[in-house]
Amino acid sequence: MSESNHRATFGSAVAYKDPKAALGWLENAFGFKTTFVITDENGNMVHSEMSFDDGYIMIGDEWAENIKAPSSVGGANTQTIHVQLKEDIDAHCERARAAGATILQEPKDEFYGDRTYRALDPQGHMWTFGQTLRVTTPEEWEAATGLKTQTSL
Repeated sequence: MSESNHRATFGSAVAYKDPKAALGWLENAFGFKTTFVITDENGNMVHSEMSFDDGYIMIGDEWAENIKAPSSVGGANTQTIHVQLKEDIDAHCERARAAGATILQEPKDEFYGDRTYRALDPQGHMWTFGQTLRVTTPEEWEAATGLKTQTSL
């Protein structure tokens, strides 16, 4: 596989009521880039992918009875999506807010060395964004929280 076709080991598929609108919103709010869009003979979006750094997400519609956007099921989320940023998480949060994201948690320094914020997109998907400020150890986590960390089971 050529370097240009490399895919990250994991990606997420996210369902939207209006996936075409979601592509534009995700680009504007979070900085994702549309990689490709597949449409049928009527112009309906069948599949699409977006990239962010070396990761990707698939954006689609509510294609099955049990594949729904949170706004279609009373706001319930069965997953959240985490994106690790390389720089300026505070500016990223402001960009998302300006695009209409609901900020659930303002940027905050965490005990594990990251600064994070949480946001809901217009369809109710929860997104967490983090930026590593300093590398920490499990011993530091335990000292900060009183919780125990197992690194191998």
